[in-house]
Amino acid sequence: MSLADAITKINETTSEVIPVGADVAIERDIRRGKRLRTTAMAAPIVTTAIPAILFVLAFILFGGTPPTAAVIIFFGLLATILGFVAGLTASGVMMYRRSQLHRTVRERIAARGIRANEIDWFRSEIKGAELRSLKEIERRDLFLADAYKETLASRMTATRIAKSAQKEMSKMQKRLNRLSQLKAANAEELRKEINEDIERIKTIGSEAKQMLAEAESRMQMVEAAAARGTNIAEAEIALKKLNARAAELPLALESAQMQREIYAELDKGIKED
Repeated sequence: MSLADAITKINETTSEVIPVGADVAIERDIRRGKRLRTTAMAAPIVTTAIPAILFVLAFILFGGTPPTAAVIIFFGLLATILGFVAGLTASGVMMYRRSQLHRTVRERIAARGIRANEIDWFRSEIKGAELRSLKEIERRDLFLADAYKETLASRMTATRIAKSAQKEMSKMQKRLNRLSQLKAANAEELRKEINEDIERIKTIGSEAKQMLAEAESRMQMVEAAAARGTNIAEAEIALKKLNARAAELPLALESAQMQREIYAELDKGIKED
């Protein structure tokens, strides 16, 4: 299979029909997260600046006498400190809500399938070797980097599906064990339904593992293609340079020999004179 066919297959396997509502909800939550981040950063500044400005104005307008000025300074500093503390508290609440929203967005993205431009949301799930390979491929070839990102997104999606199937399998086994201890009239029917669910989960887990193996093999293929496109080319260039230097070496030796003979003749002539 050629590299172009492989990349086309990668794009076909990773591109799927996504509900429009899911994308709209994700975009809405992303915008909301940005607003929460901006508000969290601005809250301490605003809640500190407003009391400070009012304190300065009150001091300029009414701070003509020492007792009044002392009272204004005291309450102004107190209000500024309280405003700063209130701003920090509000900022902490906003950042906590943003982290919760960030987790919700991650789960929504994973539920409808991770795309290449969304792998930064799951950076903690990228292996160190994969991250290094991605940076190296991006430095060498952007086209191969896009293919690598698509495959990496498929790998992370398959990994999440496999882990989810494994958790669900464990839950189903626990339910089946609890059901075996009951003597209800419909226990046999419930046991049959649970066994059917277990079979479906096994099928999903098997397909996810197969998808994971294919994604990992394609990642290796893209890495090999990037290496062929750069390392081998660099090695060929270095070999050509080495051959050129080897061809120039006899000429350099001959030139050095001629210089030694000329110096020897000059020395001989000087001695004879």
